[in-house]
Amino acid sequence: MSDVIAPQRRSRGRPQVRSDEATRHLIAEAARGAFVASGYSAANMDCVAKNAAVSKKTLYRLFPTKAELFRASIADRIDSFILALDEERVARLPPEDALVRILTEYGRLTLAEDTTALQKLVLAESGRFPELAADFYRGAVIATQRVFVRLLERLCRESAIEIGDLNETAGMLRGMMIFEPSRGAMYCQKALPGIDEIENRAKRCARLFLDGCRKDGDSPSSNRCAEVLGTSRPEPR
Repeated sequence: MSDVIAPQRRSRGRPQVRSDEATRHLIAEAARGAFVASGYSAANMDCVAKNAAVSKKTLYRLFPTKAELFRASIADRIDSFILALDEERVARLPPEDALVRILTEYGRLTLAEDTTALQKLVLAESGRFPELAADFYRGAVIATQRVFVRLLERLCRESAIEIGDLNETAGMLRGMMIFEPSRGAMYCQKALPGIDEIENRAKRCARLFLDGCRKDGDSPSSNRCAEVLGTSRPEPR
């Protein structure tokens, strides 16, 4: 028997290439970091390409302008929120568990350092670049609002709650979860809450909301909530 070991054959073809979708994600993450660190006008496209480990040619092929890059950095963050939320799973949860889940993930998104920094950037530079505010509002605010509306629609269909205007109520619910912590951080008066604080706040908000809006509730708090949110309940006899 020969002691000579035959050399292994090399696989044919080019090495596996990263998909455009994966590349977009890497670029969007790098862009968020650049926008937060340098601001919109000073953010450098070449630095974004370097930090994402892609060529400038690839960057400009996928995102020809800085405006498109900014929109992508927002969309990528919202996509991560939707993925983490897992709406199919939420649809199978009881009302309170579903509400806690969505409020928790929304809190983790909105009260994160990078999201807060992006909001500050948008507010600071919207005078010179008004399109930033419009892009952020459409890409982040409206997108998350729709997630809440879908959940409230489901809870109404299941007769778990009774409310009036879905969009208005969704906005109130979102504000109850994040407004005070976000405002404290935006004005540099409070630190952003940690994960445990966010989860506990989500539970309290969910309980408060459902106690006020349950369809079968006849308590005074339930009646007051219905009145505020645009529905009416018969006075108890």
